[in-house]
Amino acid sequence: MHWSEEIAQRIIERKPDKEEYVCAAGISPSGSIHIGNFRDVATSYFVVKALRKMGKKAKLLFSWDEFDRLRKVPVNVQAVAPEMEKCIGMPYVDVKNPFPDSPCKTYAEYFEQEFERSIGRFGIEMDYRHQAEMYRSGKYAEHVLHALRHRAEIFEILDSHRTQEATDEERKNFYPVSIYCPACGKDTTKITDLSGDCTEAKYRCACGHEGTFNFTKDFNCKLSWKVDWAMRWMYEGVDFEPGGKDHASPNGSYDTSREISKAIFDYEAPIFQGYEFIGIKGTTGKMSGSSGLNLTPETLLKLYQPEIILWLYSKTEPLKAFDFCFDDGILRQYFEFDRMYNEVKSGKANDLTKAILYNAEIEGRSVETVPMNLLVQLGSVVDFKVDMLELVFRKIGTPYTYSQFADRLDRAKFWLEQCSPESVNRLRATRNWEVYETLNETQRAEIARLYDFIKAGGYTLDELNAKLYAIPKEFAPEGTDEKAMKGIQGTFFKNVYQLLIDKERGPRLYLFLYAIDPAQYSNLLDFSTPKTQAEQEAEEAAKRADEQPEEEQEAVVYGDPDPVDPIKGEIEYDDFAAVDMRVCKVLKCQEIRKSHSCYKLTLFDGLDKRTIVSSIKAYYKPEELIGKKIIVLANLKPARITGVTSEGMLLAATNNACGCRVVFVDDAVPEGTKIL
Repeated sequence: MHWSEEIAQRIIERKPDKEEYVCAAGISPSGSIHIGNFRDVATSYFVVKALRKMGKKAKLLFSWDEFDRLRKVPVNVQAVAPEMEKCIGMPYVDVKNPFPDSPCKTYAEYFEQEFERSIGRFGIEMDYRHQAEMYRSGKYAEHVLHALRHRAEIFEILDSHRTQEATDEERKNFYPVSIYCPACGKDTTKITDLSGDCTEAKYRCACGHEGTFNFTKDFNCKLSWKVDWAMRWMYEGVDFEPGGKDHASPNGSYDTSREISKAIFDYEAPIFQGYEFIGIKGTTGKMSGSSGLNLTPETLLKLYQPEIILWLYSKTEPLKAFDFCFDDGILRQYFEFDRMYNEVKSGKANDLTKAILYNAEIEGRSVETVPMNLLVQLGSVVDFKVDMLELVFRKIGTPYTYSQFADRLDRAKFWLEQCSPESVNRLRATRNWEVYETLNETQRAEIARLYDFIKAGGYTLDELNAKLYAIPKEFAPEGTDEKAMKGIQGTFFKNVYQLLIDKERGPRLYLFLYAIDPAQYSNLLDFSTPKTQAEQEAEEAAKRADEQPEEEQEAVVYGDPDPVDPIKGEIEYDDFAAVDMRVCKVLKCQEIRKSHSCYKLTLFDGLDKRTIVSSIKAYYKPEELIGKKIIVLANLKPARITGVTSEGMLLAATNNACGCRVVFVDDAVPEGTKIL
């Protein structure tokens, strides 16, 4: 049974006779809605679909928490409207739209519309609630009064979930509501007196304004959010609502609001499902660092079809993390989706697979499972020209048409050019004499044999594939064993790639050579004529570029050494023995998007690969780390750092006199060696 069906079953068992079930989600329009927030919507949406599949009436209620205060100004907003800092404390709905090119009137409206446009592309229908309108229309007025009249009980509930004991002064001055000041528009008010019937309050604002607020007629106020959450469950009759796993922790927000809901509003809190946060993997190329790209649903739709985004959420249980991939992991995700989708279409899928794909269906759309990896590989060769792609697909025996691959074509191009520009395959403009001159006579003869075969033409795809493996055999010494032959063939393939596209690897060679018109590349394999003037000029230009001195980096100036700390208290040997430090080799060192200080290091620990995150970016270049051996605390509990799961911690010394210095190990020490 799918996890959404299990939740739906619990909802029905709890209230079997309810006419319509309500599954809720809600987000503050504090900025562009991140793809991680989308899990709130997706989780409730799948439960609604499960309830409907079980024959029940259900709706997805979405709350725009636009009556929340502006807490900080996002970087992209700060860049266009630095004066927005003065709006902190105002509700989002009252803050002006900072983007002059948009017709939206308010900050809240701008980001709400941005999100709602993308939601429509997933086919998700929601019943929207705008909390500013709900409060200011007086719909919640009686419930605000009810909360004020039970403020002592609310305080005790809140206090019971705190670790620090409250003072009598805090009890006396507690009010579960914030008044927005009519003078400055902010929630920086403090209630100084409340009438016996709790209908009227005197307040003072940090801006200097003082006034009287009548809760029966004045509605520009808002309950504190744990009280507000409980009140809205009761008001809307909510049966289910998900939330980040931090809300689900003991004494967390849900525990507190659940108690307030029952004790104050006499409503049984909805079933709650915590969810894990979403990771981002492989933010390389133009998507990395300072690009400032917001990872919204709209952004991901440039890479993923909406069905695949829904599928990723559906196939992953809420409390398990998964990654959206900007590296070649996205190609594996497309492959896995296509496999499951085709299983369902062919009637071979099991019940769980059917349920997963049911949640990914979008009314009015169907998916054509044209292999994404082929679109990427072949598209880059023919510059993503539709007529050429159709021709290539026909030539390799998979006659896909534009109508079949149209929905994936732009996404393939966007991923290749924006996320993985190093994977773009472009034919050289001139022959690669630099590589050719390093080849021995046998290897040159192999290239000449391939050129003659290509030039003669008249071959099929299978014949070309067979010939590519046969050519090295034709020149290999008699008696060459199978293992050695594979090495020779691998070298041949590498040489061909370098001569054609300046890389040691590329798309499947037989497809690559068959897909492109030989007239476009055969000259790159023909070294029977001397270098041309253009080739000589290109070589000289490349040499001049290599001889250009590297720009010197400004030397880091360090200060005086830090004072030496006293030795810490003694520990037993068993305490030390519990620490498992191992020698590891650095295999990769990658930058992490939006992290100015951390690298993602891929290590080999003698048993397997592991990933750690370390804040050493300011002190080392990747090439200074790759291949080196370091010491890692290997049994440290994994932790999520800047969106990456770190499986350990490297040893380094940090001092004002030297900055951070990693402890390197002699290369003679094998990976996996324990440090004792």
